[in-house]
Amino acid sequence: QVQLVESGGGVVQPGGSLRLSCAASGIFSSRNTMAWYRQAPGKQRELVSSLTSGGDTNYADPVKGRFTISRDNTKNTVYLQMDSLKPEDTAVYYCRLQTRIFDYWGQGTQVTVSS
Repeated sequence: QVQLVESGGGVVQPGGSLRLSCAASGIFSSRNTMAWYRQAPGKQRELVSSLTSGGDTNYADPVKGRFTISRDNTKNTVYLQMDSLKPEDTAVYYCRLQTRIFDYWGQGTQVTVSS
């Protein structure tokens, strides 16, 4: 059974930074994509950024230039460095791990950007 555990969320002022972490445990293919999604109140869940095991990255337009995704394959952990945070970044952030066959989600971590 694969489990994803997110951490690093919290409350930060506009312009501040946070670093989210997502640690995956269990047995899964080394060929996978790890990603961050977010869901704000009253809105649909949306992709923030993804990173394949091969190193290909993808960012949503609203976060380009401000967020950076990275991963440590030795620790099965993906990170999301979030800089220059804005109030509209407020959401629950979810980690996702996809292989060719399986699709796993974390429980989410709250990020609140407010003065």
